[in-house]
Amino acid sequence: MKIIYSCVAVLALGGMAHAQGVPQGDKNAPQFAPAWPTQTRAPALRSGVQMQIEVLAEGLDTPWGMAVLPEGGIVVTERSGALRLVQNGTVGEPITGVPQVLAQQQGGLLDVALATDFATSRVIYLTYAKPMAGGMSATAAARAVLSADGTALMEVRDVFVQDPPSPNAMHFGARVVVQGGYIYITTGEHFTNRERQFAQDLDKTYGKVVRIAPEGGAAGGNPFDNEVWSLGHRNVQGAAIRADGTLWTLEHGPAGGDELNLITRGANYGWPLVSYGVNYSGAAVGTGKARAEGFTEPQYYWDPVIAPGGFAFYSGDMFAGWQGDVLAASLNPGGLVRLVLEGDRVVGEERFLDGEIRVRDVEIDRDGAILILDNTDGRLLRLTPE
Repeated sequence: MKIIYSCVAVLALGGMAHAQGVPQGDKNAPQFAPAWPTQTRAPALRSGVQMQIEVLAEGLDTPWGMAVLPEGGIVVTERSGALRLVQNGTVGEPITGVPQVLAQQQGGLLDVALATDFATSRVIYLTYAKPMAGGMSATAAARAVLSADGTALMEVRDVFVQDPPSPNAMHFGARVVVQGGYIYITTGEHFTNRERQFAQDLDKTYGKVVRIAPEGGAAGGNPFDNEVWSLGHRNVQGAAIRADGTLWTLEHGPAGGDELNLITRGANYGWPLVSYGVNYSGAAVGTGKARAEGFTEPQYYWDPVIAPGGFAFYSGDMFAGWQGDVLAASLNPGGLVRLVLEGDRVVGEERFLDGEIRVRDVEIDRDGAILILDNTDGRLLRLTPE
């Protein structure tokens, strides 16, 4: 099944000093000025790309994460607890051996990533909301071996469990990425006023990016002699490695203040003390400031929000000139957000399917096509230029 979508251009990249950002609503926190001109509402871009959209799978139950297999096929998580293989136009039966999940509120089966040596080891990593005693839950990551026929997980065991567990099934974070000999897992701070403070506590893995060894445990060279790699995050639901080896994340803000962050060892990103947004009530967050000494600035932020999911740095030749661009999922207003970078700074923004579908995750297919998970209708979509 194929449909055609034509993007609507706004402005070209030229003349960016005076260009307007993409059309969007009023700011939630107009009192905050960006630290540099293109830190937010960067000039709207016009690529002229028309998207052809192919439906690879439908009827999925709140798909959350996916990974492209080197031999072909895509494994997709459903938040209700199923892991499925989509291959040759067919959605497989649930893969057996998946850990039990807490499928409540924002919890469930969340992300999936392949080990660097997956082609020979068949090792994958899953993140999920792990049910704990007393009605509690925690962000967890499991290591498993996917059978050769893609129907079962074997040797399943946890390699990370967020500590302490939480009574609130919100803000799990839970994106997982693999880089060489390290596994990076993002966590949330479980939303409540009390628990959000833990994002600043080095002895708790709330609101953190954690870095572990492939078999579990803190990786060598971590800054605090535990699993914590960076701190001061709210709810990180996007993470990707750029071609230069740097780790970047996408983070949900409150009302305003969604962030694209360049993650560095031991850095503190400020939540809940500073934010470019405000609380949903309109009250100030923390100190009431957007930035302060000792906190790392976001490379980009949105106000109003895009409610980010996963993202990828584009690689491939199918979309000419897009190499290295950020392709980010938006849940609200929905769609695919493209950011162009010069060095580490965003210089332009373009939106596709704006307001049409809730996009949860983005990956790049083996041939350079863009894959997105549609949370509105439970579909896996493949985007190619017309």
